[in-house]
Amino acid sequence: MTERSETQQAKAKAKAGAVIIPVTLFEQNCTLLWCEATKKAVVIDPGGDVPRIKAAIKQANVAVEKIWLTHGHIDHVGGAAELREALQVPIEGPDIADKFLLDNVVTSGARFGMTGVRDFVPDRWLNEGDQVRIGELTFDILHCPGHSPGSVVYFNADMRFAHVGDVLFSGSVGRSDIPGGNHATLIQSIKDKLLPLGDDVGFICGHGPGSSIGQERMTNPFLTGAR
Repeated sequence: MTERSETQQAKAKAKAGAVIIPVTLFEQNCTLLWCEATKKAVVIDPGGDVPRIKAAIKQANVAVEKIWLTHGHIDHVGGAAELREALQVPIEGPDIADKFLLDNVVTSGARFGMTGVRDFVPDRWLNEGDQVRIGELTFDILHCPGHSPGSVVYFNADMRFAHVGDVLFSGSVGRSDIPGGNHATLIQSIKDKLLPLGDDVGFICGHGPGSSIGQERMTNPFLTGAR
């Protein structure tokens, strides 16, 4: 076997797998992410439609051990308490600055006709510099306020991959015209925390298609000054 083919084969052996499960009327990207070596998995942002999430877990044939939250908005957390109870796993994240959102999940849900949701407290609040793990995968926590005060990003340096929630999108950024939002703070979070990760870092976001840091640095109008 040539050195080149060995390299190609190594690259083909992905360290992680992922399935995006669109949930709620907001088409939020609930993400099932797992470690290929151990098949241990995490559900990121179970916003609702819990039966659909459970069906995806069964189809992927993985063992969910945790729930991670990027922030406290209803379309990202509406199904968290129900899923925690069903799977008997802990919830990690977001930053405690989003506690006011998690204390008002029922109220938020009522505004959008979402029933069966619950207020809850995560098993672990996450802070800048913390690490979380699933199987053999380790993610660094970046606190990125602006869309919400407690928004966090999950970054795996080894895979050059991040889950950014609603901080950054393909061609856009998160809303800041909502309670706790601040546009200037959001842009500063992106420039100080996300852009330095490197142009080669790919990401999944909370809505729509994923992208890369480099692509957004070059073309995102909120970062290039076009808006």
